Amino acid sequence: MFPTIRVSFNGLEADTKYMVLMDIVPVDSKRYRYAYHRSSWLVAGKADPPLPTRFYVHPDCPFTGEQLHKQTVSFEKLKLTNNMLDKNGHIILNSMHKYQPRVHIVRKKDLSSTSVTNLEAEEFRTFIFPETVFIAVTAYQNQLITKLKIDSNPFAKGFRDSTRLTEYER
Repeated sequence: MFPTIRVSFNGLEADTKYMVLMDIVPVDSKRYRYAYHRSSWLVAGKADPPLPTRFYVHPDCPFTGEQLHKQTVSFEKLKLTNNMLDKNGHIILNSMHKYQPRVHIVRKKDLSSTSVTNLEAEEFRTFIFPETVFIAVTAYQNQLITKLKIDSNPFAKGFRDSTRLTEYER
């Protein structure tokens, strides 16, 4: 996912184990389209049926409270897909739909299982940052955003070959 979401925590118990995870949920029941002539997003109808919500468990879990006080947790390895048959654990989204990432911190009492399938069965807190709402796309709708991603996203290195850039992008 680009840009990457990074979070810091405080106020945790130093010796307690925690899981940090993210899910991404629909914001509304609408489908969107980009209007080039207006440079804006417009509602284009009803949303496709919602997809199953998947949790992305941070790969460095479990953390101690002490570790979480000292570091920023980055979700740079989280991958998104629009493939409804995905078997790789990626977060599945419908293109042209609006989404809200949510970060969850789960206090683990029982470390025999580090998986989380049902948040309601755990002691947890959820954090929502309204500024992270986004519309999922399979292709960027604006050339400047495409250039920003190519220049900034470490996973877009293959697109940085200067012989492939247009005059506009150089």
